[in-house]
Amino acid sequence: MWGWRSVSVATLCIALSGAWPVIAAEPVGQAVVIKTQVTGQSGPIEVDTSVHRNERIKTSPSGLGQFVFRDGTKLAVGWGSSVVIDKYVFDDSQSVKKLTIRAAKGTFRWVSGNSNSSAYQILTPAGTIGVRGTAFDFYVGPDGTTAVVLLNGAARFCGPGGCRQLQQRCDCVVAKPNGDMSAARRVDPSILATLGNQRALPFLSGNQRLAGGIGMLGGCNMASAAPERRDRNRPPPPASPDPQKQDPPQKQAEPQKERPNKPDKPHHDKPHHDGPHHDRPDRPDKHDGHDKPDGHGRHDRPGNHSQNQGNDRDHRGHDHDRDRNHDKGRSFNRNR
Repeated sequence: MWGWRSVSVATLCIALSGAWPVIAAEPVGQAVVIKTQVTGQSGPIEVDTSVHRNERIKTSPSGLGQFVFRDGTKLAVGWGSSVVIDKYVFDDSQSVKKLTIRAAKGTFRWVSGNSNSSAYQILTPAGTIGVRGTAFDFYVGPDGTTAVVLLNGAARFCGPGGCRQLQQRCDCVVAKPNGDMSAARRVDPSILATLGNQRALPFLSGNQRLAGGIGMLGGCNMASAAPERRDRNRPPPPASPDPQKQDPPQKQAEPQKERPNKPDKPHHDKPHHDGPHHDRPDRPDKHDGHDKPDGHGRHDRPGNHSQNQGNDRDHRGHDHDRDRNHDKGRSFNRNR
């Protein structure tokens, strides 16, 4: 009898539990930028997808996600990261009473929203970041080493080794889970070697680009530390053979300019026609005029022309005398 009653009670409980609606997790914000692959509790996250309290957000080794919470707080999650929205208590004045995120690993950028600074809290393996109406980047390494770089406002980092205040732009502090913590100082590219990861803080180095106003923050002279940027600035290997490709035209152009120049033709000899053989001493065979039957080989020499005319007159005089002697001989023969 009790067995039947037990079965009946179990059946009734199942029926009643099916009648109660399933309470969904509270949405606390949404994704505004998604690159490569970003996943949540229910699978891949797309643009305009809601994110919920207690949801773990992960990015691929090249992934990037940008999120906006209901009070206007912005969170960028860089590559290879994992973060959980731990606590979120929202009120009716478009602000939150409590917003806590737990960063397990990766790189992030935080920009506070409209809520009181005391409402925000960021937990890392090395300590807690207290927000004072601020913007900053932070990185959590695989061993829990945490670095915080202030971009605007003020922040406070507290761990087992004490607390550090970040009050000036580009102030940086590095802390370890065992309590070791550096003093607050201005960040420089050497921090990447300290963290043992050249891909840390990619929003400052420029290895990952953020969209919107959140991407306008940053700098701190960290852009030159980007390994991808240094690779692009290296001289390309084919740069060395370029001068060899230009040498052949230069070698051919030099002899072409020297060969046409002949110094044995002075320009002051050409307009003077004083002598028969002074203007072209290297070619005397073209000035005697014997190879031309018309006898005009020396028209440009006035002295030669008058000499030829005298020779013609002498030749005609001898011919005239010979004709006269011939006529006298014919008359003498007739008289005989």
